[in-house]
Amino acid sequence: MEVKNFAVWDYVVFAALFVISSVIGVFFAIKERKKATSGEFLVGGRQMTFGPVALSLTASFMSAVTVLGTPAEVYRFGAPFLIFFITYAFVIIFTSELFLPVFYRSGITSTYEYLQLRFNKPVRYVATVIYIVQTILYAGVVVYAPALALNQVTGFDLWGSVFATGIVCTFYCTLGGLKAVVWTDAFQMVVMIVGFLTVLIQGSARAGGIHNVIEQAKNGSRLNIFDFDVDPLRRHTFWTISVGGTFTWLGIYGVNQSTIQRCISCKTEKHAKLALYFNLLGLWIILVCAVFCGLIMYSQFKDCDPWTFGMISAPDQLMPYFVMELFATMPGLPGLFVACAFSGTLSTVAASINALATVTFEDFVKNCFPHLSDKLSTWISKGLCLLFGVMCTSMAVAASLLGSVVQASLSIHGMCGGPMLGLFSLGILFPFVNWKGALGGLLTGIILSFWVAIGGFIYPAPAAKTRPLPLSTDQCIQSNVTATMSTVLSSRPAIADTWYSLSYLYYSAVGCLGCIIAGVIVSFLTGLERGENIQPLLIRPVCNLFCFWSKKYKTLCWCGVQHDGGTEQENLENGSAWKQGAESVFQNGLRRESLVHVPGYDPKDKSYNNMAFQITPF
Repeated sequence: MEVKNFAVWDYVVFAALFVISSVIGVFFAIKERKKATSGEFLVGGRQMTFGPVALSLTASFMSAVTVLGTPAEVYRFGAPFLIFFITYAFVIIFTSELFLPVFYRSGITSTYEYLQLRFNKPVRYVATVIYIVQTILYAGVVVYAPALALNQVTGFDLWGSVFATGIVCTFYCTLGGLKAVVWTDAFQMVVMIVGFLTVLIQGSARAGGIHNVIEQAKNGSRLNIFDFDVDPLRRHTFWTISVGGTFTWLGIYGVNQSTIQRCISCKTEKHAKLALYFNLLGLWIILVCAVFCGLIMYSQFKDCDPWTFGMISAPDQLMPYFVMELFATMPGLPGLFVACAFSGTLSTVAASINALATVTFEDFVKNCFPHLSDKLSTWISKGLCLLFGVMCTSMAVAASLLGSVVQASLSIHGMCGGPMLGLFSLGILFPFVNWKGALGGLLTGIILSFWVAIGGFIYPAPAAKTRPLPLSTDQCIQSNVTATMSTVLSSRPAIADTWYSLSYLYYSAVGCLGCIIAGVIVSFLTGLERGENIQPLLIRPVCNLFCFWSKKYKTLCWCGVQHDGGTEQENLENGSAWKQGAESVFQNGLRRESLVHVPGYDPKDKSYNNMAFQITPF
């Protein structure tokens, strides 16, 4: 495989990304040094505005896997990825209107704290442990996979980039906390867009203009976007992307600690919702840029596919190979693209480190040591950031030893996200579900999603279902490269062509629906939860949308939860939403300090704010 090395200016541009990210961390460490509380460090004092939070949300979930993987996906399978335009809209609407109000008004810091309020401590701890393991593994792979792809194509030092990423992320997370992470993400989001635009402009110019790119993509069947085949085994159709993709991304956005932590850091609920909706614009922009990069790449390689011909060894190397070809005579611009890719990596890993520190501190440290001083809490939070930074970087080293398992590890985020989405849906939408149903549902969802995903990895779906589009090597110049031939398993079990061939976008749906169905069944078998034991703020009465015409049926669907005990504003102001007596109210083990976890309502802004989150000492 041909390797093209970086020039000096490429290293200068790339290094500037790391230097600026570190400077932002130092700036907030100095600026916020007098506000030494864990609340300031972990959730920015709950006084963030929607602008930087929106940019941070977009950058955090548009990792280098997106920058390198989506264009390659479009190059091989065409532009149905544009249907994610619809998926992202559904995800943001559901998150902002269904999940966010519950989390924000409950006054939680860790999303898993909600599970204790709604169910009990065991459910909370099981979910937290699953999240921690999943996130460490995912963060490690997100660091290693793009570094490996870039190393094999550009000659960029593999371990230098891995350790630089881990050290810089840990540095500014530990120094500056959430504010540093959010503002660094905002900067990295700008770098990502500039990197994409550079490729788009130069690539389309070389192809003779956007109209030529579109024409060549059309001739190559890359623009057959809408395929309404309902077969769930097909890799990408309208239904797998719009339905399966919604489940996948809702597990990432709707109930993920990293997302919710940024939203609850906003000073009002209105700002939190605005952050989500403006983040939607960012998701759309990144999506369109990535899809068009894939189409431009196809126009460049339509007659000589470097992957089939053996110039590169994996599809995720297509984008960096294309960039090195495109900017061969423009020193500095390859470095800009690598900065674009690693901006996605930095933002994702930084968000993971901060979220891991938050859930560990809130779910374990504060429960074991409830009377920590603010200063000690802050130092423990910083220590946790340092610890998880080291663990994520170490996981990147371990990922190098996993070989082909790395590809499977990338999907763990989705495999765990589905069951987690199902667990929170049980708590928020089904008032009658008890803690046994929640725990049983979570374990069932995890087993189902891991079963289908691991089976699909061992026995990949046949080409008849994935339907990769044809690639040509007719005009390739023969050299000393050797094409790699893929091995095909001679025997496959019958289940491999059905259950294991399910589209990867349905993995989260399988986990979520399996969790919900099992949770409901177990709750019926073990005794339904009594509605009067559940606080109204912990439930979203979506049945009101369907039973608006009948007070009787609305009340019936509430399952005993007292949603009609006054308006939410009155409940918040008078405390009537919370029954008297900590022990009698919170039979599931709620801490006494949670009695003041009810945010205030600002009638002028018609929004909830974070001013009521200050815990008064007892």
